[in-house]
Amino acid sequence: MKFVLFPLDPVHDVALKMLNRELLKRGHQTVLLPPDTKMEEVVEICQREMPDFIMVSRTVGYGAAELLARFIDMLDAAGLRKKCKVVVGGKAITKELAAELGYDAGFGERTSWEEVIAYIEGGKFEREKVAVTKVKRDITHGYTYEVRDSIFRELLDKIADQILAWAKDRTSPGIERVEIKEKILEGEELLDDYLKLCDELVVSYFRKNVLPKKVRFITEEEKKKFERLVSEINFDGKVLRHGLDKPLVFVQYGTGCPFMDAMHIKVSEAWGADGVLHFDPSWGARCEGLLEGLLAHEEDGSIITLENLKLIKSALSNSTLWCVRAHRGLNTPETVLLAAHAGADLTKINMVYGSLNGGTDPERLTVDGVYALQLSAKYKLPFDIPTNEELGGVPAPKAFAGMLVVAHLGVKLGARPILKPLFCYSPDVMINDYMKDNYVDYNAGKILALRRIMDAPIWPGEPIGFMTHTEDRVQSAMTTALHAALASSLGLDAITIASTDEAYARGAITVSARIDTLRAIAEAFRFFGHAKIEPTKKAEEYAENIVNGIYETLKKVAERQDFVAALYEGLFGTREEGANPGRAGRGTVRKC
Repeated sequence: MKFVLFPLDPVHDVALKMLNRELLKRGHQTVLLPPDTKMEEVVEICQREMPDFIMVSRTVGYGAAELLARFIDMLDAAGLRKKCKVVVGGKAITKELAAELGYDAGFGERTSWEEVIAYIEGGKFEREKVAVTKVKRDITHGYTYEVRDSIFRELLDKIADQILAWAKDRTSPGIERVEIKEKILEGEELLDDYLKLCDELVVSYFRKNVLPKKVRFITEEEKKKFERLVSEINFDGKVLRHGLDKPLVFVQYGTGCPFMDAMHIKVSEAWGADGVLHFDPSWGARCEGLLEGLLAHEEDGSIITLENLKLIKSALSNSTLWCVRAHRGLNTPETVLLAAHAGADLTKINMVYGSLNGGTDPERLTVDGVYALQLSAKYKLPFDIPTNEELGGVPAPKAFAGMLVVAHLGVKLGARPILKPLFCYSPDVMINDYMKDNYVDYNAGKILALRRIMDAPIWPGEPIGFMTHTEDRVQSAMTTALHAALASSLGLDAITIASTDEAYARGAITVSARIDTLRAIAEAFRFFGHAKIEPTKKAEEYAENIVNGIYETLKKVAERQDFVAALYEGLFGTREEGANPGRAGRGTVRKC
């Protein structure tokens, strides 16, 4: 067959050159015209050559429809339209546009040569489906949790042993509720006993069917519609990392509605997310006791109930890791229990952060935190440990000292911790001007410091780029992607990301904004591949200072010989540094 290949474009003819190569390989005759050939000349050449196909390419979008319409009219006027097939392709083309203008076929962006050749030669084309098999990963696999320096190991041992000795003969309403809830989950009728340990808001819900403000029941009809919808969702999964092994990418959610949560999760899975992270409302952390049933509310964070968690779990792909946050409130142990029974893979516990920046009394959260760590070990739920650099500006050495204490304590109790430093332009950084030159060195310095102290997985969040974002969605996507590339360069295990509208959202977080961020990360991973972002020598200086600061903090805490007093007295962060001991649950701890 004979072909005339015509680039209807000032300069772009790469695609036609590639097509020309393929056609010649297959024994066809071709006439390849240069860019910017006048349409009148093309018509004359076609009248002389009488090709079987006239192949037109248009890359530039402006004026495309008008030019293509004019060309088809000229071919028609010359009597060629009935004698030749006319095909158009390029970035500016859609099948619909080609059909509307009268072309025999149209091929848009990402068309394969096999598809074009199959059309030309009358063969059958079946787009090859690349099966993407994603496997659920264990973030903690391969780590020993060894404290590498004996000096640090000695300090952490002293502090952990002191905490365990202190907590041994203490309990709280949160712990007692868990002991009752475990029996309730086994079928015992103990609601009355449970409610004796709850606030009036929870009691009114169970006794009087009074819902908290802005909370509503999800109906059975809504649930059935949701189940039908989820069962019909099918997608070809993507892998974000472009052949890289790390980091896994987590998306945080907490829209207030478990249905909306599930839909956001499904979209995130479709665009490559490896895991998701459940955020609950702040009022739930300050209320003794948890509600039951399928519930939605109108504000940030999705209510922790076993039914809500199970609903969300039912929508997850088998490969998706699921973390349920439990680290900061009066229901920390019970949340770990429900997360385990709902099928979660991970949880989140840090009594230092939760008591100094989460509003819970340090004494209460310490005893509850120890029990939560025991549950984490019992149910084999690895736990991540977020740091409190992000809210008040607690310096990284003090925040990291608290994180390492909780990690070491968890290891002693048989649990598997994951270190979670902040990875962004935090208040601590702003106050001390650590990122005056770049955003790389101080973040890298944090990782170098932690690795010198403990052999443990590292998962920055929550999310990466937090407070580095602006209201501009392009900037937010780019910032997240650059932080993700740095995490990849440093060989980190996982990252948590936000949607591009999340940091400053004035309303509901949108699905398209989640896709923005995931696509940006995919492009960053593709761009860098196995290449690395190289920190400057300053990163080593920052690491050294952080390690020294962690040592000084741990030394003071160990010498104080009272972990709870250390929290109240500012050894893990002073009020001036943004650490404020919480009040929720104060006075509720008692001796067993």
